[in-house]
Amino acid sequence: MSHRIERINQLIRKEISELLQREVRDPRLSGLISVTAVETAADLRFTKVFVSHLAGSEHKEELLRTLNAAARFFRGELGKVLELRYVPEIAFYWDDSIERGDQLSRLIDQANKSDANIAG
Repeated sequence: MSHRIERINQLIRKEISELLQREVRDPRLSGLISVTAVETAADLRFTKVFVSHLAGSEHKEELLRTLNAAARFFRGELGKVLELRYVPEIAFYWDDSIERGDQLSRLIDQANKSDANIAG
């Protein structure tokens, strides 16, 4: 990935995070929504924004539907900040890496307890 794409990804992540905190007043988007990653295509035409929610994946379908419905708003706001000829189309995706990490951590804890019981 080029340095330019990385910078654009960082800027998009920062701006969307700030917009979610400051501008969005939709009650369906309440709580802590984290923008965990952004992947922009090399031609700058399309951006995938990965999000997670503090409450977990319980309401992920509604959250993603709401965010994707608001994608034009986010794109318009990004157009004011990004110094690009073309502002990429935005699509939101669920990032389950936090949940997978938590599950892995629990499995490691269980294995350590089993080892301690066997050794003890």
